[in-house]
Amino acid sequence: VDETARALFTRHLTGYVAAALIMPYGRFLRACEATGYDLPVLERRFGVSFEQLAHRLTTHQRVGQRGLPFFMVRLDRAGQFSKTYVGASTARFIESEFSCPLWHTHRAFERAGELQVQFVALDDSGERDGGWLTMARTVDSGGAPGEAQFVVALGVEAVLATDLAQARGTSLRSDDAQPIGPGCSRCHRLGCSQRSLPPRGRKLAFDRVRRGATPFEFEDG
Repeated sequence: VDETARALFTRHLTGYVAAALIMPYGRFLRACEATGYDLPVLERRFGVSFEQLAHRLTTHQRVGQRGLPFFMVRLDRAGQFSKTYVGASTARFIESEFSCPLWHTHRAFERAGELQVQFVALDDSGERDGGWLTMARTVDSGGAPGEAQFVVALGVEAVLATDLAQARGTSLRSDDAQPIGPGCSRCHRLGCSQRSLPPRGRKLAFDRVRRGATPFEFEDG
């Protein structure tokens, strides 16, 4: 067995056991259900960080005692994912190398410590999924002052999120979802003003007379 892989696995396993001791499965799940998964309340009750809490929320899939199927990601200012925990989630937009700039996880960098709640739907090739309630907040890197921060984001299917504390005041109607893509190189949406790259596999189109909202226009279909 590769020693680097062994060391990485050991570190992850140690972190999981520590979280299980600090946030015991049954007690933690009961607290989640009683508070409507109120994230700040759960942080205070168990004395954990937002990132530790996010990790634990992705692990509640015990048969007969399942919690909500959250996903969790951590990303940097460049939109690169440094952690991805899918859990039982089916979110496809976190499978990319980069995140969509229309996702409010990026806004969280401008509002350090403030929870950013957003209802998003993957809009790719003209079709939307059912949508996701996402919650994102900055976390410190743990290094010296001034070092790069990260944002940790949690998400759960909108259809399961109606009773969540953080869903209060957020419309979960499908028409109100913010369309996002799986990163510019994999997104096929036309006319996006935030596009920084053309999608792979699409032929670029050029018009000498008209200039669109993005420098990368391409043929549909």
